[in-house]
Amino acid sequence: MTSEAYTFIEKPGQGTGPVFVLLHGTGGDEHQFMGLGHQLLPQAHLVGVRGDVSEYGALRYFRRTGEGVYDMADLARATDKLDTFLRELKERLPGRPIYALGYSNGANILASVLFKAPERVDRAVLMHPLIPFTPEDQPGLAGRAVLITAGRADPICPAPETQKLGDWFGAQGAKTEIVWHAGGHEVRPEELQAVQRFVTAS
Repeated sequence: MTSEAYTFIEKPGQGTGPVFVLLHGTGGDEHQFMGLGHQLLPQAHLVGVRGDVSEYGALRYFRRTGEGVYDMADLARATDKLDTFLRELKERLPGRPIYALGYSNGANILASVLFKAPERVDRAVLMHPLIPFTPEDQPGLAGRAVLITAGRADPICPAPETQKLGDWFGAQGAKTEIVWHAGGHEVRPEELQAVQRFVTAS
């Protein structure tokens, strides 16, 4: 399915369960986390979103000029785009909480939306994010639930940057948790267990 903003796929959920938006990493696509989303939240309405930028054939949500160096103008464009997509999704599926999970580049664009419009997402999972700048204060994050998962030896997303991001969310009043594993940029079972606890908590 294609909206004005993105190509995406949906798997309807049961009853009034949450909507679970899934955002892939560089080189992934809208299918990458659909199976994981169903495993984590079987009753959820799943939405897999395809990045609209190609980096040498690898899909992303916004451009960069180097590893960890973002095209800030394109990040602003992409943030507005995902913000609009999430707003329209909420209008189309009213009364259902919106959860979102992003990995790597998907986590970065999700974080950027939280900086701008935190009301779009009721629970946010940022897996291996890298935000190489300090966002402006966002009082709308107060009380929002944010889970960050990361590897202490991640060569792409250095641990001090991850900790700084978690501290920033905490300073905004978000209910923030960081779950670490000992590895790098890969997703490990212990972080998936943490994600499942987070998205299923009452």
